[in-house]
Amino acid sequence: MKNILVISTSLRAHSNSEALADEFARGAAEARHKVEKITLRDKDIHFCKGCLACQKTQRCIINDDAPAIVEKMHDADVIVFASPIYYYDMSGQMKTLLDRANPLYSSDYHFRDIYMLTSAAEDELTTSERAVMGLTGWIDCFEKVRLAGTVFAGGVNDPGEIKNHPALTEAYELGKNIKL
Repeated sequence: MKNILVISTSLRAHSNSEALADEFARGAAEARHKVEKITLRDKDIHFCKGCLACQKTQRCIINDDAPAIVEKMHDADVIVFASPIYYYDMSGQMKTLLDRANPLYSSDYHFRDIYMLTSAAEDELTTSERAVMGLTGWIDCFEKVRLAGTVFAGGVNDPGEIKNHPALTEAYELGKNIKL
């Protein structure tokens, strides 16, 4: 059984990217993994100050919701990020969380596999490339970690518009096929 952390970065309730996160989580839970989903919707997450104190202490000095999330990231075997695509990139709140995850860099983190689930109004297959590239840049800082899979749902804008989109099945199957 793997410890899987799913992080929904959309600030919109019933968002399309969160629907992807829910389907991934459902598939992983059915495959008997331990799954926890966190949404950033009501979290207080400030920008990184670049002080690098976290490199010595493995803990951020900013007192907000990020350190608790980063601790859960540290302990997870698998991390799944779900993000809407804003201007052909990941959401700003996802990028802010990645920056605030700097304490992980010098730690003995557990995670090895990272997944990215994205949705956008634009439906071209290349729409999510920059977001995936941004996440890959973060992943490249962790020598034991890899991007294990991505799912993109294009052509969805309004909340719930993703209903019956084939990407929901893809996200579910990706979660269900994580090896024990």
